[in-house]
Amino acid sequence: MSRLVEVTDLILRDAHQSLLATRMSTEDMLGACPDLDRAGYWSLECWGGATYDACIRFLNEDPWERLRTFRRLMPNSRLQMLLRGQNLLGYRHYADEVVDRFCERAAANGIDVFRIFDALNDIRNMERAITAVKKAGKHAQGTVCYTISPVHTVETFVDLALQLQKLGCDSICLKDMAALLKPQPAFDIVRGIKKACGANMPVHVHTHATTGVTLVSLQKAIEAGADMVDTAISSLCLGSGHNPTESLVEMLEGQPYHSRLDLDRIARARRHFDQVKPNYESFMSAYQTVDTRIFKSQIPGGMISNMENQLREQGAGDKLEQVLEEVPKVRQAAGYPPLVTPSSQIVGTQAVFNVLMGTYKVITSEFADLMLGYYGTTAAEKDPDVVQKAQASSDKESITCRPADLLNPEWAVLRSEALELSGCNGSDEDVLTYAMFPATAPKFFSERAQGANSVARPGGQAPVTTQPDAAAQAGEYTEIPEPVRYLVTLGDRTHTVTVEPM
Repeated sequence: MSRLVEVTDLILRDAHQSLLATRMSTEDMLGACPDLDRAGYWSLECWGGATYDACIRFLNEDPWERLRTFRRLMPNSRLQMLLRGQNLLGYRHYADEVVDRFCERAAANGIDVFRIFDALNDIRNMERAITAVKKAGKHAQGTVCYTISPVHTVETFVDLALQLQKLGCDSICLKDMAALLKPQPAFDIVRGIKKACGANMPVHVHTHATTGVTLVSLQKAIEAGADMVDTAISSLCLGSGHNPTESLVEMLEGQPYHSRLDLDRIARARRHFDQVKPNYESFMSAYQTVDTRIFKSQIPGGMISNMENQLREQGAGDKLEQVLEEVPKVRQAAGYPPLVTPSSQIVGTQAVFNVLMGTYKVITSEFADLMLGYYGTTAAEKDPDVVQKAQASSDKESITCRPADLLNPEWAVLRSEALELSGCNGSDEDVLTYAMFPATAPKFFSERAQGANSVARPGGQAPVTTQPDAAAQAGEYTEIPEPVRYLVTLGDRTHTVTVEPM
């Protein structure tokens, strides 16, 4: 008997985040919503990740209004978001009361499925969000971030899935953010989770396409018992994006598996995005080819392309290979964290500094915090010499507790500060926007009434802007005018570094 394989489409979130620098406006997505809503998906990922940041930083859109619009236009679908655990959608940990408030408001505004992850796979950083989502009556999907290292094994990932199940998660996601998941590990891990957690625990597999092997990985995951997989409609797929939805459907034909997707509706949605995509040509990732170097560096493909472009613009394009070789060394020193926001940006930025300035001659405050435990615990011990340098650079001591346990209640303070800003409407949603992006929110609040400002232009021409580009909103580095100075942005915190001429 044929087994149903459910599909989540990423076209409304991760697809354009990976390939169009998260610049797609809500307006350019609306025409596809009726067909997406009736196409037979298990869920539609449409919120979270970097979209919240991009809405207020570049598009002058209220991300909460985007969510409410999707909810109105797709009443028959589960709407899904990506949530960074205790980081929410920002770049630091938030007090538990803020996590509770965010999950409650996201649920009230339309999110049905919360995919909750932590960049270090530290379950302590996911527990509060899982509890809050369950309290709101929504689907909590606990996430296992896949990575490769001497200390990560099938048993490592299965044990994490078991812990997530014990916390009450409704499903488990195996999240491969850098296309590292080869076919055999995909089979082994999914089979291991199914055996340990029970056949009734749904397993969802998310992967990117950058290394060229992961459509086969999805096949093997399905053979091992995966219940749901992620894809993206072929208008926005492959490269640093994802495997195409249509290809998955065709792949299953003739096998003892089937989807319930309506390819006619998907074809109409594809045509819509085919027409929209050229307007974003100037933001389109140049990283469209297969690149197996990622198996060594583990840097997500979009991040490699940004590194390459920025180094070239600074006259340091010849340093890319050195940076790619340095990333695994920095990652090893940091205890082998998976490379996903924000750890990928933190490790990648430190690797750039090491190449340009000398090994650990300059340590960013974020990397120091990572080394000292302020983002959580890692799977392996950290390099004690680098820990000592991090302590010296930050005047902080190492911690082993849950980082959020060190935070004081902050909702009242955040609300008071937000209400002082011109244009803040006083809602919990506006306070949460300020909480996550305190440097960006004031400008957004003051200009919100002017309406959305799509960056798309006919022929793909974008308006000139003095704001940080895609690399900044992703936590990567951008240039400033002097050729030997670098502006490194992580979330709302910026570091200026001067490199002396050789």
